[in-house]
Amino acid sequence: MTDPMSLTFLGGAGTVTGSKHLLTIGARRVLVDAGMFQGEKKWRELNWAEFPVPASSLDAVVLTHAHMDHCGYLPALVAQGFDGPVWCTAETVRLAEIVLMDAGHLQEREAEYAAEGGYSKHNPPLPLYTVADVERTLPLLRSVPYDTDLDLGQGLTLRLTRAGHILGSASVTLRHGDTSVLVSGDLGRHDHPLLESRDTPPGAGYVLVESTYGDREHPDAEGHPHEVMADVIRRTIARGGSVLVPAFAVDRTPVVLKALAQLRRENRIPDVPIFVNSPMAVAALAVYREAAPTGELRPDLHLDEFINLPNLREVTDAEESKRLNHPDRPCIIVSSSGMATGGRVLHHLEYLLPNPRNSVIFTGYQGVGTRGRQLLEGATEMKFRGRFVPVKAEIAQDGEFSVHADGSDLIDWLAALDPKPHTVFCVHGEQDSADNLAARIRRELGLVAVVPHYREVVALQPVDGLPVVQPVAPAQPAPQHAAEPTSTPEPSDVSPGARLTFGGAGTHTDDRAQVEVILTTALGQVPFVPDDKRAGVEAALQGAIARVGGDRAALLDAVNQALYAAASAVETPGGQSIVALLAHVPKVLR
Repeated sequence: MTDPMSLTFLGGAGTVTGSKHLLTIGARRVLVDAGMFQGEKKWRELNWAEFPVPASSLDAVVLTHAHMDHCGYLPALVAQGFDGPVWCTAETVRLAEIVLMDAGHLQEREAEYAAEGGYSKHNPPLPLYTVADVERTLPLLRSVPYDTDLDLGQGLTLRLTRAGHILGSASVTLRHGDTSVLVSGDLGRHDHPLLESRDTPPGAGYVLVESTYGDREHPDAEGHPHEVMADVIRRTIARGGSVLVPAFAVDRTPVVLKALAQLRRENRIPDVPIFVNSPMAVAALAVYREAAPTGELRPDLHLDEFINLPNLREVTDAEESKRLNHPDRPCIIVSSSGMATGGRVLHHLEYLLPNPRNSVIFTGYQGVGTRGRQLLEGATEMKFRGRFVPVKAEIAQDGEFSVHADGSDLIDWLAALDPKPHTVFCVHGEQDSADNLAARIRRELGLVAVVPHYREVVALQPVDGLPVVQPVAPAQPAPQHAAEPTSTPEPSDVSPGARLTFGGAGTHTDDRAQVEVILTTALGQVPFVPDDKRAGVEAALQGAIARVGGDRAALLDAVNQALYAAASAVETPGGQSIVALLAHVPKVLR
C-alpha cells in the first residue's frame, strides 16, 4: 500500500513572505523552504510562535534560493532541534552562508539596541536566533546540481531546475512513485539582466507557483531605460542632496550597479561617489564574480563594467557606514535591505529622510507592512529605534528592476509543463495578486487553480503521465583514508542527469566534506574583516582548504594558523564568526 501524501501550507499562503511548504509521506516530513515572515505584524509574530510540527521530526529541508523570505527561518528550526540535511544548489549554499550569518548578527544587534533603548515590550529583548545557531546551521547545507535526480531514500526523489530569479535559485520537484509536487520558488523574468534564463522542469501532478506579480505586467521602459532613476538622481544632486537606494544584497545590488554604470556611460547622471554599504552585498558580489565561469551568468554580461566603477566604494567598516549619514558631498548610497526591513539602510533612512534635499529610490516589490511600502504610500513619519522622524525626502520607485516573473511569465512557465498539472496552488503573493493569477490560470490554461490558506492541508493523489525517471549507478566515492568509513560523494561532484543515493542518518558521512563546508563558510565571512587583516585571513583559510584532502595533522595545523589570523580581528563580527566556525573543526576530526 502506498504511503498517504499530503501538503501543508505553513507560509507563503495569503502573504508574499515566510514561504514554508510541508510535504508529508507516511511518517516522513520534508519542508520546502524555511522562510522568515516579514512585513505585517500579524505575520511577523508567527516567527516567534511554536512551529506547527516538532522541528526534530523534519527529515530534510529543501531550499529554492537564498532570500530571507525563503531561508531566513532555518536557524530557528535548528535552534528548535532540526539537524537533518538542507538540500539546495551550490550557489545557494554560498549565498545562504552570507545571508544567514548576517541575519544572526542583525538579530543579536537588534535585541541589544532594544534593550539599550527600552522600546521592546520584552524584558530582556531576545533575538529569534543567534550567530551560534547559524553556525550550527551552515554545516547542514548540502549542494545538489541542477537536473539531477537525487534519491532521498524510501522511494522519494528530489530534482532541482534552474529558476532564473537569483544566482542558484531553483524550482523543486519532489516525487514518490506516481505522486509528485513541483514548487516553483521565485521565478525569474524571461530576460533577467544578469542570469541565464530559467529552464522548464518536468511536469508534476501538483504545482505551487509564486504569485508576487501574478496580477500585473512589468512596464516597458518609456524612452531611455531607468529614466525614473536617472531623473531623480539628476535633480537630487543638483539641489545638493544624496540618493539612497535600498536594494536586496543578493542579486538586486549587482543589478542596480549595472544600471548605474550604464547611466554613467551615457552621461545621464552626474559623476558622483557610489557607496555599496552592505557587508552582505559586498560578500555576495564576490560570489557573483566566482560564478562567472560556471555558466550561471549571461554570456554577454561583463561584471567588470559595473563592479569596477571608478567612483565605486564597497563599505564594510561600521564607522565609515555611520559617516555616510552625514555625507560631505552629494553621493549615491546603495544599501540593504530592499524593503527597509533591516540592515544598514535603516540608519541611513533615519538620518536622510528628514532632509528635503535627499531622495530615496526603491527598486523592487515592497511587501505590505514594510517601511518601503509605507514610504511609497505617502507616510509622513517613520519610526526608528523607538522614535519617529519626519519624512521630507523625495520618495520614488523605479519599476524596471524587478527580477520576479510577471503574470505573463508565470502563465508561460505553467503552459510549458508536460504533463499538465492536476492542481495549481498560487502561493507567495498578496491575496489579490494570488486570486487574480488563479483566475487567469483557469481562464487561459483551463486548469484547476486554488489559493490556499495558511496551515491548510491538502491530500495528494497519484497521476498518470509523469516523466520516466531513469536511475543510473551512483558515482564512485572519492578515495578515503584507511581509517575512515566509505561514504557517498557530494552531489556537486556528480554530473547533471545522474541519480544519487544518500544513506545513513547523519548529515555528513564524510568528515572531510564537513570540514570543507566549515572552511568555505568561514571564507565567506572574510569581507566582514577589517581591510588591513583581510588578506592574511583569506590566505590562511585558503591554505587550510587546500589541505582538506591530505594529512589530518597538517590540516589541523593549517586551521590553527587560520584561527590565529582571525583572532587578530576578533573584535569585529567577521573575526568572531570565523573563530567560532574554526573552533568546530577539531570536534569534527576527533
